[in-house]
Amino acid sequence: MSFKKLNPLLKESLENAGFETSNAFQKKVLPTLKGGADTYVIAPKGSGKTTALIIATINKLKAAAFEDSPRAIIVVKDKEDALALKDEFERFTKNTDLRIYALYDEYDIEKQKTEIYPGQDIVIASPARLSKLYFLNGIHLGEVQLFAIEDADYMGRNNAYNHILRLSESINKCQFVIIANEINSKIANYQNAFMSNAHLIKGK
Repeated sequence: MSFKKLNPLLKESLENAGFETSNAFQKKVLPTLKGGADTYVIAPKGSGKTTALIIATINKLKAAAFEDSPRAIIVVKDKEDALALKDEFERFTKNTDLRIYALYDEYDIEKQKTEIYPGQDIVIASPARLSKLYFLNGIHLGEVQLFAIEDADYMGRNNAYNHILRLSESINKCQFVIIANEINSKIANYQNAFMSNAHLIKGK
């Protein structure tokens, strides 16, 4: 997929970051993500799958802030991963007004409610904290267009699988994306819930 078909602000950000074109695996993944299909993206580390998710997310949100409620939720394992992915997103959003927030357990939940309330476009969250905040009415998920699980190989630890299952039942129709190194039994089980019509794209 050519970057020429992406939002102009995103295309500019990619060029500024030194990305001239997508790699072979991203050429497989990006058209499906851009088309809005639910997708399992399964490939080893270094394949570019996380960058593909970032590009697809920014493009889906038209590289622009909008109202108050999050439009993209990306679930990660823990605080370290949330902050790292936030940094990666910010590499490609410097020339936009998109608002990105990292939501994790080791932080005062009342402060998080206060910080999210004025408006966030992309929330990168650990499963337990996202679930807790949602059921405390601290985050609105009614406008979510994209719900992704990044590096989902950890699903099955610390009740993360069940947190995601419950949250999926509370979200209106949106695009679900699961990114992992390998497809395991836990993430495969999501086909019985919200991934029943998902595409499977595998890389080597």
